Amino acid sequence: MTWLNWVIPIVTLIVGLIGGFFIGAYYLRKQMEKMQNDPAALQKMAKQMGYNLNGKQMQQAQQMMKNNPQGGKAPKAKMPPMGRGNTGKRRR
Repeated sequence: MTWLNWVIPIVTLIVGLIGGFFIGAYYLRKQMEKMQNDPAALQKMAKQMGYNLNGKQMQQAQQMMKNNPQGGKAPKAKMPPMGRGNTGKRRR
């Protein structure tokens, strides 16, 4: 009977972690779908990450989200660097 005192909490923890992961992934996917249709939410998320998107970059980000709605691999077209400037050494 003492082994049940160890097994049940461990199994419960594992099931809870797996369930929490899938619930979190579902919630995140729904939030990303909402942002796809709401430019203000996308702009807010970008500012929280330290980026300031201009109009063209916003359109590119929305297009990328529409082309790749289920996550996974990123599309082949890459977005240009956003707002960080050139961090390398100058070429002469």
